[in-house]
Amino acid sequence: MKFRAKIVDLACLNHFTRVSNMIAKLAKTCTLRISPEKLNFILSDKLASGGVSMWCELEQENIFSEFQMEGVSVENNAIYLELTSENLSRALKTAQNARALKIKLTNKHFPCLTVSVELLSSSSSSRIVTHDIPIKVIPRRLWKDLQEPSVPDSDVSIYLPALKTMKSVVEKMKNISNQLVIEANLNGELNLKIETELVCVTTHFKDLGNPILPSESVSQSRHPEDMAEVHIDIKKLLQFLAGQQVTPTKAVCNIVSNRIVHFDLLLEDISLQYFIPALS
Repeated sequence: MKFRAKIVDLACLNHFTRVSNMIAKLAKTCTLRISPEKLNFILSDKLASGGVSMWCELEQENIFSEFQMEGVSVENNAIYLELTSENLSRALKTAQNARALKIKLTNKHFPCLTVSVELLSSSSSSRIVTHDIPIKVIPRRLWKDLQEPSVPDSDVSIYLPALKTMKSVVEKMKNISNQLVIEANLNGELNLKIETELVCVTTHFKDLGNPILPSESVSQSRHPEDMAEVHIDIKKLLQFLAGQQVTPTKAVCNIVSNRIVHFDLLLEDISLQYFIPALS
């Protein structure tokens, strides 16, 4: 296995840093999948056990000026690494205004993802700052558990309001209840609701719009005003909202009634899918 990549464009470097910061807020540990065309950050907790899942995808040619990799074999040309998200984020924080960033797979008594940052000093000479991030190489037999999640047909898909606004609302609601009801319909209406024995609080969003879905979608047979709803852990939603570092160009909430809520974000050239299961 071999992996070596380089970023020289400052905008690409800052973009990659923001993605790393976002991943660090969403998951303490994650899987980095390296393939010839893409990088994926994966969080694959068991949804059936109440865990969240994430699939973040980057096109490598949009980020790296140089990219070389050899997977475990010709037939399985990929590398799966487990790492602590904060370690990568912390290493990239030193790369602000760097001349170049290099990432490579190394073995320094233990497997590492080595991040080398070329910085300019005040005398216009350069210096190299190197971070060795411990990793765990995931064997081929475990890859089947780290595939892109299969998304069930949604009862309702709706565009989200501004994520900062949504985060502000949810932060206030978490002081009242640990559970949140998300409900939406095909009229572009989204409600965030908490219910306790003492109080019921609902925040309404209107005219959000609904994505155009394939004609075979189950949503096509729904009455536009019928609400689909899902009860979730409010802390898991807040973690997702707090992790966003940039304003997405597209943000969609997909509800499978009483089963799961699936968020689909497009952040410039990065796609992020985030799954929160319903409370049993």
